[in-house]
Amino acid sequence: MKKESSQLYDLAIIGAGIVGLAAGVYAGRMNLKTIIFGNEKGGTLAKTHIVENYPGFISLSGPELMKKIEDHAKEYIKDIKMNEVKEITKENNNFLIKTRKEEFLSRSLLFATGSKWRELNVPGEKEFRNKGVHYCASCDGPLYKGKKTALVVGGGDSAVKESFLLSEYFDEVHVIARSKFKPEPINADRAKKNKKIKLHEGVEIKEIKGDQFVNRVILSSPINGKTNFHVDAIFVEIGHIPLSDLAIKLGVNVNKKGEIIITRNARTNIPGIYAAGDVADLQFKQAITGVGEAVTAIYSLNDDLGK
Repeated sequence: MKKESSQLYDLAIIGAGIVGLAAGVYAGRMNLKTIIFGNEKGGTLAKTHIVENYPGFISLSGPELMKKIEDHAKEYIKDIKMNEVKEITKENNNFLIKTRKEEFLSRSLLFATGSKWRELNVPGEKEFRNKGVHYCASCDGPLYKGKKTALVVGGGDSAVKESFLLSEYFDEVHVIARSKFKPEPINADRAKKNKKIKLHEGVEIKEIKGDQFVNRVILSSPINGKTNFHVDAIFVEIGHIPLSDLAIKLGVNVNKKGEIIITRNARTNIPGIYAAGDVADLQFKQAITGVGEAVTAIYSLNDDLGK
């Protein structure tokens, strides 16, 4: 393993999504010697079809917004490593970050690791993953152009927004929620006006079936009078699981959801460790709120380092 520990960084940012890159912009402006790690450039936002709630941009795609943030970050941060961090340990008063081939030392850490898609955990889901079961409409929706029926699972704003994109490819898009739908009002109105989209409350998937690919689902309540319902593809949008394992191994406190517990100033229970974005325990999970938390974290750690 190649050792880079002769270089001591002020800050290592774990995560190269919008939150981590935005933190890099502010860290660079404060002359903090910073390195950013990420195993997936852009994170989940890079897979978002349309973004209309990020101030300053009326409407643009997730990849477009990520490219702008990335270009901005690169003006300040030259050390951006697209390598997965395998382990972080405490070494004296610093943190030793290990990738598969290299090691780095940093005085402080910012976890901006985000989250991964939550799964349904129903029979047939694993068997038909990427064979009709998907977790990203913008990634996989275009594969089904001209198909008849899509099923979106989820009652939040993200699920309803996914249905808009899918209505460009499918003849009909059914969105099911276990209880009530809770989208932003503007998106609820858009869904109601779209003749291809139908919203169904109080419906769950019990089982996913098919041959080589998904062709039907067993539902808890009927759609169009049928619980054995034909679908060409299923898109799951039921929330995310925080990627906090590295932080937990360092002794960072998390809540019951696995989210890193932070103060109003983005500090954790361990000096020198901060968190922001979807991996943290703040209630509202939006790109703009995550970026705000990242900026707060940079100010906090800058003060703590005595810069």
